[in-house]
Amino acid sequence: MCGIFGYIGGRKNSVELTIKGLQMLEYRGYDSWGIATDTEAELKVQKKVGKISEAKLEDFSTEQSQLAIGHTRWATHGGVTDVNAHPHLSGDKSVAVVHNGIIENYQEIREELGRENFISDTDTEVIPHLIAKYRNEGMSFKEAVREASKRLQGRYAIVAINHNEHQLIAARRGSPLIVGVGEHEFFLASDIPAFLEYTQDVNYLDDDEMVVLDETVEFLKIDTGEPVEKRLVNIDWKAEAADKGEYDHFMLKEIMEQKDTIHRAINQDLDQIMHIAQTIKNAKGTFLSGCGTAGKVSMTAEYFFSIIAKRHVNFAPASEFPIYHHFLRPESLLIVVSQSGETADVLEAMSAAKKKGAKVLSIVNVEGSTIARQSDYSLHLKAGPEKAVASTKAATSQLALFLLIASAMRGELQEGRRLLADVASQINDMLNPRFLDYIKEVAQAIKDQENTYIIGKAQNYPMALEAAIKIQEVSYIHAEGFAAGELKHGPIALIEKGTPCISLIANDEVKGDIINNTIELKARGAHIIGISPEKHEVFDEWIKVPDVGVASPLVNVIPVQLLAYYLGVLRGNDPDMPRNLAKSVTVK
Repeated sequence: MCGIFGYIGGRKNSVELTIKGLQMLEYRGYDSWGIATDTEAELKVQKKVGKISEAKLEDFSTEQSQLAIGHTRWATHGGVTDVNAHPHLSGDKSVAVVHNGIIENYQEIREELGRENFISDTDTEVIPHLIAKYRNEGMSFKEAVREASKRLQGRYAIVAINHNEHQLIAARRGSPLIVGVGEHEFFLASDIPAFLEYTQDVNYLDDDEMVVLDETVEFLKIDTGEPVEKRLVNIDWKAEAADKGEYDHFMLKEIMEQKDTIHRAINQDLDQIMHIAQTIKNAKGTFLSGCGTAGKVSMTAEYFFSIIAKRHVNFAPASEFPIYHHFLRPESLLIVVSQSGETADVLEAMSAAKKKGAKVLSIVNVEGSTIARQSDYSLHLKAGPEKAVASTKAATSQLALFLLIASAMRGELQEGRRLLADVASQINDMLNPRFLDYIKEVAQAIKDQENTYIIGKAQNYPMALEAAIKIQEVSYIHAEGFAAGELKHGPIALIEKGTPCISLIANDEVKGDIINNTIELKARGAHIIGISPEKHEVFDEWIKVPDVGVASPLVNVIPVQLLAYYLGVLRGNDPDMPRNLAKSVTVK
């Protein structure tokens, strides 16, 4: 959720580096921000409610420092106030800490340390107080951080500095933290784009590990203090991939990149795809799981496996999946989907599967992420950094990979690749200025409506649910998706004259059914927006998409992504940073 950044090295402009790093991480939280540096006189902390993107370098102390930590917050414990913003200090102001996650036993620690000593409402503030307590008992800074980390319950990533000690010390359990390794300098961040401009070499911090950074890097087990060997990993992302370029918003940039990202997603090791296809065939019980958009992609994969591979799989949202442990056994396979590779509920689902001896396949966009490292098999989307909170290019890349795997299971891997390559080419043709202008016109016509409904059938039913997510999170219009055939069982009561209803239609075996369902909506006064390869007289607005058969979810969802984007912009929202949401949900 929150974004963490830290720097230690030879550069004296650590404050500037930290500001830029936090601005690259703002998609992880934008309620408030703060920075701490170690000056000769004191630990200097500057923090404020609002977006770090609105901060300017001249707003900060000009004192030079070769060490700094920073944080951009998505509030969990305590309201959005200056005092609750990170970093937090110990009572004697000798220790500063930034933190991502939730400390479940913070109330107990507060009682132990004396409630009167705390000034914020956050769970985080107990951490610097606890570290300072151990320092005052004679422990080294490293041992104090280790001992404090052992006391903390819950999921966390913390970075601490101590006045007059040129060290960055970090620890994690459940929340992401990555070390960037440069020449005579180190970076710490929640996500790679924060330091991508300076280095592409990284070490991943695993659960229940800590790292000490000064002139060298030292990894340790939190419980025992034993050293841990780490492999240096080179990340092939380009720094410019994390910039908006010519676009006003990351969301629009990432929508427009889908013509390329689908190509990259299917450019996989074909032997690995065949091995995964065979693994699914051999499994005795295959489950799909994900959260939010990744969950809707997983639901769509159910249909791909049914229609293409003639294989039954079961979907459950990751937050619900652990109850399925009754059905799991060593021969089972869990397939999880996560853009970030750090989603807390997905990691919990994986844990439930592994306790029963089941194997795990993950589809992620961040190579080397926690989910990827903890999986038996992992496929990398290769979509590049996705910065907007609303997932777009990662979602269609996930869909493409599932369709490819289903094709491989049927013995038609090359046919599946050709179909998806054609889909990518047709998306390239579809995403032209005239197409974008038309969708903006549709958005203009419905931007003041209070409700929008979306219907789909077969593999486009989950895309109706995904379309609702996009419209909800970006425009703040109430939106709901339904299986088209379920309308007459209740939801059609919501329709009145002028209600916008979006119908996702493909040239497939259920086309006639969903057209009839759309006619039922029209008869109740709905304003029909048809997304379809063909025009039908029931449409008030027709958004034409390519005819791509079973791959229709990939082309049908893109116009709704654009519609949500333009609705958000027209309603004065920031489409990259929707209210109350953050990109990577690393807390339960």
